[in-house]
Amino acid sequence: MGLVKFWHTIFAMPFALMAFVFAVATTESDFDWWLLVKVVCCMVTARNVAMGFNRWADRKIDSQNPRTAMREIPQGKISPRAALIFVIVNAILFVVISATINSLTAILSPVALAVVMFYSYCKRFTSAAHLVLGLALGIAPSAAYIAVTGTLTLAPCLLSLLVITWCGGFDIIYALQDVDFDKKSGLHSIPVRFGVARAVYISIALHAVSILSLLLFALQCPQGWLLWIGVALFTLCIIFEHILVTPTKQRNIGIAFGTLNGIASTTLALFVIAQIVLG
Repeated sequence: MGLVKFWHTIFAMPFALMAFVFAVATTESDFDWWLLVKVVCCMVTARNVAMGFNRWADRKIDSQNPRTAMREIPQGKISPRAALIFVIVNAILFVVISATINSLTAILSPVALAVVMFYSYCKRFTSAAHLVLGLALGIAPSAAYIAVTGTLTLAPCLLSLLVITWCGGFDIIYALQDVDFDKKSGLHSIPVRFGVARAVYISIALHAVSILSLLLFALQCPQGWLLWIGVALFTLCIIFEHILVTPTKQRNIGIAFGTLNGIASTTLALFVIAQIVLG
């Protein structure tokens, strides 16, 4: 379905997998492939709800923005009703699958859905919408840890903080593309409120917190060279992102947003999971 860009799961899925493997290794739980399938299904259905609902809620805004006017609903390729049915079906699947994992995931599943759907309305009234998006994605690693253990500890919370600030920071960069449109339309964002230069510096500050959170999480993991190579590569990707996009240079936003962040998350996950597995 063109309504949902499945590659966007690359922003949160690697961190959920890291948290899953970390939970299994550090609590000496049995590796349950069926549980992993359930966690991945929850990730996919939650992402479907988030993106589908966002496209439905923003359909009028998207039709007025030259950058988004070619999306499926404004173009009439998908009807608003079909999009909403898609969201409802995935929301039901998410809750049902979550309920089969453990009691805590069952209780928290509606809360997770509320957060990911609430984000779609945030830019109408707050410039902190970027952080709400970060929170929506940042739920993933803590949720994966809860799926394995039924509890929550510091390490997955550090991963969640990493994702919240990392995604919030790169969403600020992404929002630089729409500053003029957002101002004209009365929409809120950090670039609109603080200007382009300050928005880039706020993004840098958030990404500094991301790197600190990653370092603190790494200290909780089995130590080894694979772990620290992963940390270094993730950090280098973030630094390069801010070399590509500066207050005076925004032509590389697409590369910084999609390519670099995708490389950062998948590379980190591969090295960290390998280290945890190898011990």
